[in-house]
Amino acid sequence: MAQSQRKFAADESAAISRHAKHKLDELDAARIARHLVMFQPDEKVARDLIAKARAAIPGLADTEDVLKVLRHNPICMMALARRSKFDPAKPAGEGFIAILPLTSLGLQVLALGSFNGASPDLRLVAGPDERPAGIYMWAVFAPGPLAAGMALFMERMASPQYAGINLYSRSATEAGRRFHEVLGFMLGTTVGDIAAPNIWLFPREPKAPLYDSYQPGAMPNRIGVTIARTMEDLSRVIAIRSAVYIGEQECPYDEEYDGNDLAATHLLAYIGDEPAGCLRARFFADFAKLERLAIRKEFRKSRAAFQLVNAGLKLCQKKGYRRAYGHSQLRLVNFWSRFGFRMMEGAQSFVFSDFEYVEMVADLARDPEAVTIGVPPYVIIRPEGRWHEPGILERSSSRAATSPSVAGKS
Repeated sequence: MAQSQRKFAADESAAISRHAKHKLDELDAARIARHLVMFQPDEKVARDLIAKARAAIPGLADTEDVLKVLRHNPICMMALARRSKFDPAKPAGEGFIAILPLTSLGLQVLALGSFNGASPDLRLVAGPDERPAGIYMWAVFAPGPLAAGMALFMERMASPQYAGINLYSRSATEAGRRFHEVLGFMLGTTVGDIAAPNIWLFPREPKAPLYDSYQPGAMPNRIGVTIARTMEDLSRVIAIRSAVYIGEQECPYDEEYDGNDLAATHLLAYIGDEPAGCLRARFFADFAKLERLAIRKEFRKSRAAFQLVNAGLKLCQKKGYRRAYGHSQLRLVNFWSRFGFRMMEGAQSFVFSDFEYVEMVADLARDPEAVTIGVPPYVIIRPEGRWHEPGILERSSSRAATSPSVAGKS
């Protein structure tokens, strides 16, 4: 966007460096979303934002060139605003993050050093329905607290259309170098057979889904979630629920272990390698029910509960569900509302195990890659929640079909 190839102004780089405590793929979008809003600007908002940014970013592209790109693909500019000042009826931006989703040819031109960021050739920019070969960081104007909006940007880039696609950038200043290093970019890459020593790269491998994010040996404060697949995993679930529901809430044993545990999927949250919480999911004809959320007392100031619920919802979506249902204690209605749950219309409160509950429901967005009939058959026989990677039965296909149990019996 800038003629000088500077994509990040010095002031903005310093601001982001002060606010960014983690690499790009480790930023906490849920926390940032409480304070900032990211939205798709119309042309009027885009014009206003470009005018605001022009003083901070020397050589900014002409407004009409920017608008031409946005008409080609609106995702190329994402506006930022502080939630406290944002009016959805009259959206106004305070900053923006601009990208160019490049085609394969566009990425090669970038690597060769011939890409014109001031007036991009639209033939090199992917359309709104195309999956790009690379994402070029075109410009960032995010003064002050808006710098944290990079977390919201990364969340947007985690959609199926953009997940796993590398980020690329250019910089010619020391401030730009510091900016890239703070956020985890590496200087120098290759595109095919083309060496690009002056291009900054942020590699993005496809991430494991949230419900399979636990990695043994993780940092002590890192939260990960996995699905209980072994008897030892179920023992951890039982230990957590016994401590929380039987020990703290004095729930009778027979009411806590209600006969549904062997007909459910259990999710386990870890902090480091320590089991911290669990959640149970049961599946019905047209809805999934989330229940038995429990967090050990010593971990309740962490975000383990949020990770578990988000992971549970993602699991439901992956299994093709469009609606989630639950029973919330009345004191926890606000907690569940953060995930899109609302009290059912006409729902009445009811009591079990000495607490008062109310029915809640949430509508879920359709997962375009849900596991349904028609996916490769090997996907369906992979371990629960690990549909994203080959399973042991899949690996057994390398052996010939010898039918050992029936061979020689005919």
